[in-house]
Amino acid sequence: MPGGRLTQEDRRLIASWLKDGLGYAEIARRLGRPTSTISREVARNSGRSGYRAEEANRVTGERARRRKPQPRTAPVVENGYGRDPEAVRAFETDFAEMIVATGLPRMTARVLACLAVSDDGVLTAAELARRLQVSPASISNAVAYLEAQAMLRRERDGRREQYVIDEEMPQRVWAESVRSNQEWVKVSRQGAEVLGVATPAGARLDDLSRFHARIDEVMHDDRVAIFAGDALTVLTALLHAGRALSLPALASALEWSTERVAAALRVTEDHPHIAGPVRVDCRDGEYRAVPLVERLTGAQMAALS
Repeated sequence: MPGGRLTQEDRRLIASWLKDGLGYAEIARRLGRPTSTISREVARNSGRSGYRAEEANRVTGERARRRKPQPRTAPVVENGYGRDPEAVRAFETDFAEMIVATGLPRMTARVLACLAVSDDGVLTAAELARRLQVSPASISNAVAYLEAQAMLRRERDGRREQYVIDEEMPQRVWAESVRSNQEWVKVSRQGAEVLGVATPAGARLDDLSRFHARIDEVMHDDRVAIFAGDALTVLTALLHAGRALSLPALASALEWSTERVAAALRVTEDHPHIAGPVRVDCRDGEYRAVPLVERLTGAQMAALS
């Protein structure tokens, strides 16, 4: 069978044609094989009396039995929570398959699933390679893809590089999805203008830009809902502090990233109704929560003074 292993009949023909004086290239052509396959077969399986089909079959079979690989299973990862390791491994496989169904490459999905089921969400390339039974190069390619999609971040622990997914990962992915969708709106709208909206191609791109613009509206509304809780937490922190705080100071106090704090502050600015009777003022890079005194009448303010 061309492309498969050489059969006993293939070897019989090779031996016969060699006796007839045919060269490797001609034998390869007749069998539909690469010339290198024939030359390697003869070099590896020839004995003192030359190449013999029966001897070549016997030697090949013995060689295959000696190096027959043992089935590999992924190592069981110990945990201190009394979980069934096999159940965890089965879930990890199912989780990865679900991610693959969304369009991610299989190895990328396996890396993401492996990180997701680890309790601290932090693994090195060596740990991922050991758990997934793959090469470090495969891990590197998958990590590069996930990092580009904001699904993980890199950290250095001394000389080791480790990969992290944390509670902010969904927000980063959402923000990247919003940005990507806005690019669709921008580029398709540009294409409609270049081609002319009155033309079939231009009309198609105009429809595409409108479609993604509508998605952007929906995503924007959902983004507000996602970050509303963070916005209220930031407001509470500022009110509790009773003084102006910088972005890094807020991030440090809340143990959040500066990107997460900045996103929450943008929500309070773009959607003041979320903050209720409080607004956030920013001066010289510092933020302060102040009451909206304009909600009170002059008499009310005087009575409260």
